[in-house]
Amino acid sequence: MTKSLLIVESPTKAKTLNKYLGKDFKVIASVGHIKDLPKKELGVMIENDFVPVYEVIKGKEKTLKELKAAAAKAESIYLAPDPDREGEAIAWHIADEIQKKKQKNGEDKNIYRVLFHELTRPAISKALESPIALDRNKFESQQTRRILDRLVGYQLSPLLWKKVQRGLSAGRVQSVAVRIICEREREILAFVSEEYWTITVFLKVDEEQSFEAKLIKINGKKPKIINNDQCLKHVAIIENHPFIVDNIKTKERKRFPQAPFTTSTLQQDASHKLGFSSKKTMMLAQRLYEGIEIKKNTQVGLITYMRTDSKRISKEAQDAAKDYILKNLGENFVPSKAPHYKNRKNTQDAHEAIRPSQVDITPESLKNRLDKDLFRLYELIWKRFLASQMAPALIDQTVIDIMAGPPKVDTSEYLFRATGNIMKFPGFLSIYEGIDKNNKKNGDTDKVTLPRLNPRQSLELIKVNPLQHFTQPPPRYNEASLVKELEEKGIGRPSTYAAIISNIQDRQYVNKVQAYFKPTDLGFLITDLLVKNFSQILDINFTAQMEDNLDAIEFGELNWVTVLKKFYENFGADLARAQTGIEDIKSKGVSTGLKCPECGLELRIKWGRNGKFLTCSGYPECSVSMDFTRDDRGNIIPEQNNEKNKKVGECPLCSSPLILKKGRYGQFKACSSYPECKYTASEKGDDNRGEIEYSKEICDKCNGKMVVKYARAGNRFLSCEKYPACKNAKPFSTGVKCNKEGCDGEFVERGGKRGSVFYGCSRYPKCRNTSASQPVSKSCPECGFPYLVKKNVGSSEAHLACPNKECDFIQDKKRDT
Repeated sequence: MTKSLLIVESPTKAKTLNKYLGKDFKVIASVGHIKDLPKKELGVMIENDFVPVYEVIKGKEKTLKELKAAAAKAESIYLAPDPDREGEAIAWHIADEIQKKKQKNGEDKNIYRVLFHELTRPAISKALESPIALDRNKFESQQTRRILDRLVGYQLSPLLWKKVQRGLSAGRVQSVAVRIICEREREILAFVSEEYWTITVFLKVDEEQSFEAKLIKINGKKPKIINNDQCLKHVAIIENHPFIVDNIKTKERKRFPQAPFTTSTLQQDASHKLGFSSKKTMMLAQRLYEGIEIKKNTQVGLITYMRTDSKRISKEAQDAAKDYILKNLGENFVPSKAPHYKNRKNTQDAHEAIRPSQVDITPESLKNRLDKDLFRLYELIWKRFLASQMAPALIDQTVIDIMAGPPKVDTSEYLFRATGNIMKFPGFLSIYEGIDKNNKKNGDTDKVTLPRLNPRQSLELIKVNPLQHFTQPPPRYNEASLVKELEEKGIGRPSTYAAIISNIQDRQYVNKVQAYFKPTDLGFLITDLLVKNFSQILDINFTAQMEDNLDAIEFGELNWVTVLKKFYENFGADLARAQTGIEDIKSKGVSTGLKCPECGLELRIKWGRNGKFLTCSGYPECSVSMDFTRDDRGNIIPEQNNEKNKKVGECPLCSSPLILKKGRYGQFKACSSYPECKYTASEKGDDNRGEIEYSKEICDKCNGKMVVKYARAGNRFLSCEKYPACKNAKPFSTGVKCNKEGCDGEFVERGGKRGSVFYGCSRYPKCRNTSASQPVSKSCPECGFPYLVKKNVGSSEAHLACPNKECDFIQDKKRDT
């Protein structure tokens, strides 16, 4: 019988732990959750105190069977999924399944919970020597979040399908994130830019020294210069007065390092400095935590657990950092006392901040062991941690005030200021330049070296430089600033930010425009509908309070059922009202105030599976539809010369005009008499001649002739000429037999998901043989392969090549045919 079984989440983590634990332990990975709420139903018994109905996740039956079999052979079982709420839920569900079998077999086994905050030998030994019980409060906190998200998602989403468009979704936290982005966009659209001017002067001390100063006051007040005429008047006065040094201030300033990374600050700095998305940052951090093979057969967890909002550092880690700094940088770089960083309110302090698990494993030592992105992220974490334990930087800051015009006279008194910094001692800045509150690097502040001056010293004016400016709207959110905003408002938790940002883009509620989030029309629409009908769900303060409630459940201060009941009391009422009260956007569209160019009725915005478009509210009597864009103020600009409504021929079935339409695979030709006539063809198909291309085949249902048609993806197929009376259709055959052994099918044209054409066996799904290029019924003269394929080589258009990877035969089709 195996002495002990250790169950973790990921195979990589299991591999790392195996290196340390040896033969006394068997380590198995659950590969994430093994149980969850059902996919196709609510899975929450609302009337029975919100009891969840869990089921084994599809595809995890084999994993669970292996876990149970291993548990049956072990004396002690240690559950070691990640040390957070999700990990606790995984441990709880595994324990529940093992307990069921244990009770059935009458066995007596010890089940423990262990928390690995870092994967180093001392940390692993310490965790196994002091296992703990499963944490019911933490599990119930995770379970409450899961139920809340299920109640909102599974009850709001079908409503949006019904009223707006199928496939939409709403989330308790993601919808609030979209609202924040939409509100910022509306601020930008409503912003009215104002003109203003600034004045700088270039002053000379002597033939070798000059510097720049900026106007900061006129007659003791902040200057307000709003146009060119005002600016020129001030310039004329300034040019006719002497410049005298009024005051010189020099002081030493300390710049302190930033705290070690939390999850959110790691995502922010990785975005600013490395250009990583939140999702990529968390994926790479997970790999660094779970273990990297830094030497042959040496798997090491390089960082501590990466989902944390705590800034706390253990004494052991601080001592190790101090020793490293003392040894490698010198005594001056060691602070007089160990730094302490204050946590934010309601921080879960179970984990340390993100730091290297061993500070003496330097980035340079891993440069040839890690791939580029892993190395860059580890270097960022290592430097930030080491800098956080170092002495502050010392900077001599000099401020020189210069007066233009003698004081106490009839003319205006102009005060200019020049500022310069001189690095006196670099301190932590020798390791790491952080990002300040304005997203500027700490080390990029004024590095101007000013000349030595004396009070009342006269200066010579070289030139006056007036500059025109315009006030700017607030910036759109990028990933870093959105993460910061979510954290400051208490929306979600750091571990969920990457998923939130990914979801709102996948749902096409926001798009990235030059790395900044811009809401789509659909994002605005869904946000407005939800704010109007579910004000509580979309309320930022309410969402933040719910996060506090989840924390309180984890700390044992609130009952999870009570929290859910209070939430559903209002949500259920809003849901009932919305069933009849919410506007039916799917059928009516969104009002625009624009008139149809054909009939004068209103044009409205609608959403199809291929996106948004303008359509006449008089449909089907008036079939006008068109694409549109928006200007910088958000106003709708219809595309009047829209290619979609362009007549491109005559329908071969009913003689009505053919028009261009836009589908999921791009533009295609369709009969204008739809839905009476459903003829369609590829935009590039031969049907644009208005002729019917007959095949040699006869319809096996009505003996009519089979006609060659084009699907929207561009592939050909055969259809009965009597369509729609006879709807017989079949794929277009290439005449080349399938080369798979034992198959009697032949290659036919198929349409790919992204509008491409490929060739597959007619016996699909029994035979899944495919070819990306068109097969030609001609065997390879070099290797005897049963067919060749059409290929483009360089700029040529017609070449035949052998598809056999071991044969490089290519021939010019034009020359050989």
